[in-house]
Amino acid sequence: MAIFDDPFDAGRELAACACGQHRSAAEHDQAARQLRCDAVDSEEKRYEGVVASAVMRAVFPQDAARRAFLKSVGASTALAVLAQFFPLKTATEAFADTGTPEKKDLKVGFIPITCATPIIMGAPLGFYAKHGLNVDVVKTAGWAVVRDKTINKEYDAAHMLAPMPIAISLGLGAQPIPFVVPAIENINGQGITLAIKHKDRRDPKDWKGMKFAIPFDYSMHNYLLRYYLAEHGLDPDTDVQLRSVPPPEMVANLRADNIDGFLAPDNICQRAIYDGAGFLHVLSKEIWDGHPCCSFAASREFITTAPNSFAALTRAIVDATAYASKAENRKQIAEAIAPANYINAPVTVLEQVLTGTYADGLGGIKTDPKRVDFDPFPWQSFAVWMLTQMKRWGQIKGDVDYKAVAEQVYLATDTKKLMAEMGLTPPASAYKSFSVMGKTFDPDKPDDYLAGFKIRKAS
Repeated sequence: MAIFDDPFDAGRELAACACGQHRSAAEHDQAARQLRCDAVDSEEKRYEGVVASAVMRAVFPQDAARRAFLKSVGASTALAVLAQFFPLKTATEAFADTGTPEKKDLKVGFIPITCATPIIMGAPLGFYAKHGLNVDVVKTAGWAVVRDKTINKEYDAAHMLAPMPIAISLGLGAQPIPFVVPAIENINGQGITLAIKHKDRRDPKDWKGMKFAIPFDYSMHNYLLRYYLAEHGLDPDTDVQLRSVPPPEMVANLRADNIDGFLAPDNICQRAIYDGAGFLHVLSKEIWDGHPCCSFAASREFITTAPNSFAALTRAIVDATAYASKAENRKQIAEAIAPANYINAPVTVLEQVLTGTYADGLGGIKTDPKRVDFDPFPWQSFAVWMLTQMKRWGQIKGDVDYKAVAEQVYLATDTKKLMAEMGLTPPASAYKSFSVMGKTFDPDKPDDYLAGFKIRKAS
């Protein structure tokens, strides 16, 4: 079962509908409300659902057995039967009473991009309040500012590019400070956008001498663009120019002819199309379908000094991510995050990104409901891949203990436990293989993967 499935739905099968949550669109309105992040009558009812769902998943880990049991007795009887053998009321009270946040008033920094959707929407849609927190989400100018304000404790936690906490923990460019990632903010959701004048220049082999913007050196955008260029025979350090530009400034730089294109979050790509300045060359999912982009990150010091606040914050974000993962919620979310104090973009632009029905800038309309998606699990294999690219492009020198770093920064074990407590189904392992432009990545053999690249920075 997927992370956000309802274990008390006897008809729920492994096959999913187009939105990835049901067997068909018609079942959206019929799906059980439990654990779908909808409003509940009270916190007590929510905790009852969480505990009961967690027990059901533990008793019936096999999907077929769970469905057969529920079809024979029904959901209400199933709950009654479970209650005879497990103290659901006592467990619910214990679950609800533990973990009172040490600090309820928190500041979380973010960059105004759709990658931060769960973090941003947590404020206007009430997810932080639901988990007992008063969170001020603070719009921030650039990634270096987010990093510095979080390190300086002006922010309790932050929206960060997925590789940033790794770089901060390793001390790349500064003193090492232990940071962690309990949740990934988004998967996919980026694209390569080119200036309109390049609409007949689609072969990357013809891009020598062009200038491209990326948001930050320690970003998936940097690594994906470098990967894409290198696979087409271009050395990103000598054949093109790469410039770090804050995402909100990219469209203006494209319009002013300061850059020829960028690899950026989809709302930036779509805004360039909306303004008539550019067109979408490829979605990032065409490079690596299912890649991470941004993360929710915090210092280990914050976890140590306010563990319950950190846990509540993580729960709120996982909760918001579950809501954002459902196609039927995307238009509401677009409206919630569009205002000036959040992303400051036309709702139309955000709807095109979040719903996946969008103009490509070349006169076409395309549909891809998984253009951007939301899955919070911090796969440690993602971190291992990022480390191979940091080493490939000279950001890391010498030997790397890939898994040790991945497991220190990406908190898969902690997040798995938290998700299980919430009645969700986290993956059994924190490592998985995947394919990037047809090249399989095995997290158990990172050095072999790295050795297979012809284009890389000289040691």
